[in-house]
Amino acid sequence: MRRRNGPDARFGARLAITSAATAVAAVPFSLALVLVESQWAPLHRLDQGAAERLHRYVLGHPSWLGVLDFFTHIVWDPVTMRLLVAAVVVWLLRRRALRLAAWAACTAITGGLVGLLAKNAVERARPHLPDPVAHAPGFSFPSGHAMTATTSCAVLLLVLLPVIPKAWRPLAWAIAVVSVIGVGFTRVALGVHWVSDVVGGWLLGIVVVTATAFAFEA
Repeated sequence: MRRRNGPDARFGARLAITSAATAVAAVPFSLALVLVESQWAPLHRLDQGAAERLHRYVLGHPSWLGVLDFFTHIVWDPVTMRLLVAAVVVWLLRRRALRLAAWAACTAITGGLVGLLAKNAVERARPHLPDPVAHAPGFSFPSGHAMTATTSCAVLLLVLLPVIPKAWRPLAWAIAVVSVIGVGFTRVALGVHWVSDVVGGWLLGIVVVTATAFAFEA
């Protein structure tokens, strides 16, 4: 049999590498999805216990509500994160880094669409707590805030780290990690997500970044 060469062969190799990398990254998310869909008792207890403890704490410390609202609805809001990515895309276009700009935009758009599709496919109800301190529309799994923070921070880090002085890179990593973990905490503390929703958002965000990165680089 004649061996294929040229663009078709290279495309096939890129597709295989991208598919394999995405499949590996998708394993943890798939496991989380199975546990959520099967209503695994230990996970349910963890979700319920964490939600109730944090809810009681927020009810007992009303001053924290304003702080949580500020970070979840302004600092780490998906709109804020996407605007940051959009600003980076414009900056890359001005530098004529077209491929990198396309990857950043594709990752942000894909993340939003995949997250929305996942929510509507799973249709998990949000927590119902006594004396709720916040409300959010739509379904619960995975957390859109957590997923958007993951994809956005990954884009910002991968694009900006090479131009950030080495002495400042640990700070950039710290800001990204705090943002990703912090937004997840605010969503659970406000009673609009379960812990597993947040973890699912993180994991699905990693899947999207892995898929788009390999698709553009392979």
